[in-house]
Amino acid sequence: MTVPIVLAATLPLFLLPGSQRNVLAVVVNVVAWLVFLADLVVHERLTTRYLATWVGRFDLGVVVLTAPWFLVVGSGDGKIILLIRLARLARLVLAGPDARRLLRRVGRVGIVATGVVLLGAAAALAAERPSNPQFATYGDALWWAVVTLTTVGYGDIVPVTATGRMIGVAVMVVGVGVLGVLAGSLASFFRLAPEPELDHPDPGDRSEALRQEVNELRTQVDRLNEGITRLLDQESGDTPPPT
Repeated sequence: MTVPIVLAATLPLFLLPGSQRNVLAVVVNVVAWLVFLADLVVHERLTTRYLATWVGRFDLGVVVLTAPWFLVVGSGDGKIILLIRLARLARLVLAGPDARRLLRRVGRVGIVATGVVLLGAAAALAAERPSNPQFATYGDALWWAVVTLTTVGYGDIVPVTATGRMIGVAVMVVGVGVLGVLAGSLASFFRLAPEPELDHPDPGDRSEALRQEVNELRTQVDRLNEGITRLLDQESGDTPPPT
């Protein structure tokens, strides 16, 4: 269902109802809605209490909102339909464990970045306002903190005190870490090749293989015992040497 869902989420963005290609737009929008409806039905049949989860409710909401209501009430200017297609893209992004893991990481990074920006701006404003006219308001300090955290560095607002510069260094260090985490998370999410799966042998097959190895070792031990016995007999002269 990956390819149909991707097509159903992207093609309607270029063919809004009400355009000059009205027949093609209607067909594409209806088929796209049927794809998402089928996806919802399959998930509901295969997953226990799927509609009781927030993902299932989100899918249900997307199916209801993206239904071809324009066939009944008219297409209008198409802007609402465009927003609904963007909701379908959001559903596609939220699907799968990798996307949810990415969202959790981005959420944590966003909380840390927001806290550093707000606290850094307040601390820089308290340190710079008495001697630096560039930090006139909290808005100026907030702009400086955002620019510093993202490592853009416009240079329109610059701290001049030692305390303000130390705060700037701390914000820049956190910004480098934030960008590194985001880059690593996005690279892991958009990796070109899937990670190789570890080969976990079946316990029954492993037991059978161990049993065969033990039998082979027993056979080799028996052969060694027979060879040692023959050598001892030859040395005592009880049996003639083999020809």
